[in-house]
Amino acid sequence: MTAVEPGTKKKRISKKNKSAWRKTDIQDVEQFLEDQRQEERVGTFTEKQDEDLFVVDSSPLKAKPSTVLSIKQKRKLNAKKPMRTFQPMENTSKVQDPIVKRNHVKQKKNGRNIELEVCNPTKPRHRQANSDRGQYYVKMEQRLADKKNKKTNFDTDIWQDVDFRDKIPGLKDEKGWISRDLALHIAGNVGKKLVKTHASMHHKTIKGKKFVAPHPGMSYNPTLNAHKELLSQVVEREEGIIQKEKHLKRVTTSMFSKVTPEQRDERLLMEMSAGMDEDEKEKGESEQEEEPQEGDSSDKAYRTINAAVERDAKKSKQARRKELKQKELQRKTELKKKLKQQTADLIRIKSIRHELDDEAEDLNDLKKRRKQRAEKKKFEPKRLGRHKFEEPDLDVNMPEDLAGNLRNVKPESNLLKDRFHLLQKNNMLPTTVAVTRKKAKVKRFERNSHKDVGTSYQDLADRRRAAAKAAKQNKDTIKI
Repeated sequence: MTAVEPGTKKKRISKKNKSAWRKTDIQDVEQFLEDQRQEERVGTFTEKQDEDLFVVDSSPLKAKPSTVLSIKQKRKLNAKKPMRTFQPMENTSKVQDPIVKRNHVKQKKNGRNIELEVCNPTKPRHRQANSDRGQYYVKMEQRLADKKNKKTNFDTDIWQDVDFRDKIPGLKDEKGWISRDLALHIAGNVGKKLVKTHASMHHKTIKGKKFVAPHPGMSYNPTLNAHKELLSQVVEREEGIIQKEKHLKRVTTSMFSKVTPEQRDERLLMEMSAGMDEDEKEKGESEQEEEPQEGDSSDKAYRTINAAVERDAKKSKQARRKELKQKELQRKTELKKKLKQQTADLIRIKSIRHELDDEAEDLNDLKKRRKQRAEKKKFEPKRLGRHKFEEPDLDVNMPEDLAGNLRNVKPESNLLKDRFHLLQKNNMLPTTVAVTRKKAKVKRFERNSHKDVGTSYQDLADRRRAAAKAAKQNKDTIKI
C-alpha cells in the first residue's frame, strides 16, 4: 500500500463527467486487495506454526555420499512426481469453498493405471490386468447371489398395504401437518427415495377381500360336517335356479294356451276385421238418410257445412242480480269450510304431529336402507363390459368320489380358471363369455378333369363312407 506524505494533500479533481473518472488514482486500493487475496491463498505468518516455518537441523555436517541413479530409477522417481502440465490445475488457495456440500465427480480412468503400476512394481502389467478382471467377476457373482437371496426372501405379506412413512421416524404425525407429497420429498432427500405412482394406482375399485380362502369342504380329505355344509350350499343354489326357471315359465309360456294353426288363423282374421261391420252399417244408414222421400222429390235440400250459431238471449237485471247473489253465497260457503277445516286441524294437532313423526321415521328408514344397499354394492363386482358377472358353480366332489389322498383324488376344479374368475370379481378384468362358432359348410365341386364317365363324385363319396363304416365294424383295413 503506497503511503502518502504527511505534508502533502490529495489533489481533488472534478468528477462531474464520466471521462473525469479515469483521472482518479486507485492503485493503492488495488494493491491492498491483491495483498489480501495473497494472504487468503498462502496464509499469514501469524496463522502458521513454528514447525511449518523453521526446520531444526540436529545432524552434524557430513559430506553426503554421491549416489548415481540409473536411467530406469530416474524414470520411476519421475513417474511418482506429479506432471508439470497438470501443475496449474492444482488448487494452492487456502480460501474456503463457499459451497460446503459439493459433488466431486470422479472420472473413470481409461487404459493403463500408471500409479498402480508404479506402486506395485513387482507385478507385471498383464498379471495386473488379469487380477482386476478377476475381481470384477468375483463382484459380479456376489451381486447375482444377493439378487437370488432377495427373490427367495418371502417373509412379508404382499397383500398388506405398507406406508413408507412408518419406516422413517417423524414423517407420520397424528395431526396431519405433513402431507404425502412433502413426505415423499423428505424421503428423497434423506436417501430413501420412492417412485411416486399415479393416484389411479391406489384407487380401489372394490372393497371386498383380495383373496378368499376356499370352503373347507372342497379339500381332498374334508371333515364330515364341512362336506355336508358344502353340499347344502350347492343344493340351495340349484333350488334357487330351478325356482327362477319355474317363475319365468309361469309368467311367459304357461300364460298362453296352445291352439291349432286353423284356430290361430281364425283368431287373426277376427282381430284384423274387428270394427269393419259397424262401419258398413253406419254407411248404409247414412245413405238411407240421404235418399229423398217420394213426396219431396222435386224440392232440393241445401245444407251448410257449419251449423248456425245460436245467440243467447240477453239476461235481465233480475237474472244477473240472482247470479251475483249465488256467486257470493258460494264464496261464503267455501270460506266457512276453510275456517271449519282450520279449527279441526287445530284440534287434531297431536295427531298431525304423530303423522309427521311417522313420515320422518319412514324417511330415515329409507335412507338407512339406501345406505346399506350402497355399502353392499361396494363389495359386489361391477359391470365393466357387456356381460354381468355371475358366480361360478362351486367345485364339489360327491361322497363316493372322495379318496382321502392326493393320488386317487378326482380333480373337479381348475386353478387357472379360479384365478381368472377372481380377477373378474375384483373388477380387474371385464366379464367374458366363451364364444362357440359354427363351422362353415364347405361346398364341394367336382372338377371336370376328375370326373369319371361311369361314376360320379357322389357315388365315390358314398363308397368311401360305406367302406369306412365296414372297417370300423370288422376292424379290418380296406383299401379302395
